[in-house]
Amino acid sequence: MKKMDVALLGAASSTAFGMAGQKLVLMLENHPWFDVAGIVADSPDQVGKKYSQVVTKWHWEDPMPSKISDMTILPADPKEVKKVADVKLVLSALLPPLSKEIDPRFAKAGFPIVSDSPGFRFEDDVPLFVPEINPDHLAIIESQKRKRGWEGYIVSGPVCTVTVLALSLQPIRKAFGLKNIFIVTLQALSGAGYPGVPSLAITDNMIPFIGDEENKVEKETVKIFGSLSGSKIVPVKMGISSTCTRIGVLHGHAGCIFAETEKTVSIDEAKKAFESFQAEPQKLGLPSAPKQPVIVRHEEDRPQTRLDRSANADGMGVVVGRIRKDPILANGFKYVVVGHNHIRGTAGNSLLCAEYLHKKGLLQ
Repeated sequence: MKKMDVALLGAASSTAFGMAGQKLVLMLENHPWFDVAGIVADSPDQVGKKYSQVVTKWHWEDPMPSKISDMTILPADPKEVKKVADVKLVLSALLPPLSKEIDPRFAKAGFPIVSDSPGFRFEDDVPLFVPEINPDHLAIIESQKRKRGWEGYIVSGPVCTVTVLALSLQPIRKAFGLKNIFIVTLQALSGAGYPGVPSLAITDNMIPFIGDEENKVEKETVKIFGSLSGSKIVPVKMGISSTCTRIGVLHGHAGCIFAETEKTVSIDEAKKAFESFQAEPQKLGLPSAPKQPVIVRHEEDRPQTRLDRSANADGMGVVVGRIRKDPILANGFKYVVVGHNHIRGTAGNSLLCAEYLHKKGLLQ
C-alpha cells in the first residue's frame, strides 16, 4: 500500500509542543500508513534551513531520523506545501497563538488538521477527539466546514493530562455512568516542555500548581464526554473538581481519581469494566491502537509512574490500579491511573486520531 503524505507543524519548536512534535517524528518514522513529506516552519527565519539546523536540541533518546534531519523547512504557506508533495493531512503541535493563525490557514486551503494545540479546543464545532471515546463527534466536521468557509477542517486533541484521565474513565462511564469526579494529578516534568521546571524548584519538592491546567481538566473532560446537538458539541453535565501538581519524574502523568457513578458498582465490576473495555480503534485494528486500552494492576503498590508509563503498548494505553471503594461517596470508588504524557497524551493520540480519520475515509 502506498503511504499517505503528511506534513508537520510545530515539530521545529523547542517548547512543550516541540517535544510532542519530535516524538511524533519518531512515531512516524516507520509508520505503515503515513510518510512525513514536509515540515512547516514555526517562524520565517527557519524557512529553507535543514531540520537538523533548526532543531539543535533533540529531546529524545532515540536519534533524529536521518530522512527528517535532512529535510528542508517549508514556509507556513499551504501553496508551498502542495508544491512539495500530495499532502493529505497536517499534524499540528504549534504554540497557541501560532495555532490560531496557521491552523485555519491550512484548513481553509483544504487540509485536514489534527492539532495538539489548545487554540481550538473549546470551539463548539471542533471535535476534541480521543478515538476510544467520542468518534461520533466527527459528524460535526461538515458543519464546521460550512460555518467557517473551509475546504478542510480541524480536529483537536486534549491536553495530555486529560487524554490519560479520560481514557481511564471511559470504561466506567460506559458501564455505570458518571455523576461527579474528583481528581488529583501528579504530572511529569516533560509536560512543561524544555527546559521546563527549574531543578531548584522541583528537587526535594512537589509543586501544587500548574498554570491553567485545572481549568483544562475540568472543561475539556466534559466536552469529550459531551454530545452533538445540531451544529454544536454540548458538554456533558457532570461535576469535576481537580488539583493539578508537578512532581519530579521525567515522563508519565498519574492521577488519583474519585468517581461517583450513576449506578451502584462493586469493585469486581469496576475491574471487569476496565479489563474488558474495547472501542472502535481496537475493532478497526488501527496500527497504533493498544489491544487493551486500560490494563489493571492488582498489586497494592501499582501503578507506578516509572514502571508503568510505557507498560501498555509502549505507552499507547493507560494502567490503573488501587481500585477500591470510597467510604464517603454513596455510589463511588477510587483508583490510580498512569499514562505516558508525550506518547498517549499528545503525539500518540494525534497519530491514532489520524489513523482513525484515514480508516474512515476522511482524509481523501
